[in-house]
Amino acid sequence: MRKTTSQHIGSAGELLVQYKLLKFGVDSAAMTTDSGIDLVAYSPKTNRAFTIQVKTKERPNKGGGKGKLALDWNLRDSSPAELVAVTDLSTDSVWLFTHAEFQEHAQQHSERGNLKLYMYVDESVKTKKEMALMSQFEKYLIESRVITFF
Repeated sequence: MRKTTSQHIGSAGELLVQYKLLKFGVDSAAMTTDSGIDLVAYSPKTNRAFTIQVKTKERPNKGGGKGKLALDWNLRDSSPAELVAVTDLSTDSVWLFTHAEFQEHAQQHSERGNLKLYMYVDESVKTKKEMALMSQFEKYLIESRVITFF
């Protein structure tokens, strides 16, 4: 079996977001160049297009290499996209945030302008962070958010 590359994983995430949007009657198109915007989705509700940056994980990994299983995504603080979709290919899950929501919920902010948002898969993890368990992000699942934007 052929090994998947980061390009395969990224493309699968974009297609997963497009698939989920299409199931709700939302048209979207992939951008041909990587300018920080992966998809543009048209909202018939508001008669406008939204730009989307997609961040994809193939599966959860151990936090810090040894810790509990978690999903994590990195985003440039200066990302030009209005919406940020984060995906988990192992469960075909998509969460949809505004750029401001991603900034607010990102647990790590570097001085170089990088944000990291993570979700622990194991709900028994004890954390000092206000939001770090997957269940705490349930309201951001695309199935719930599609009505907000589209």
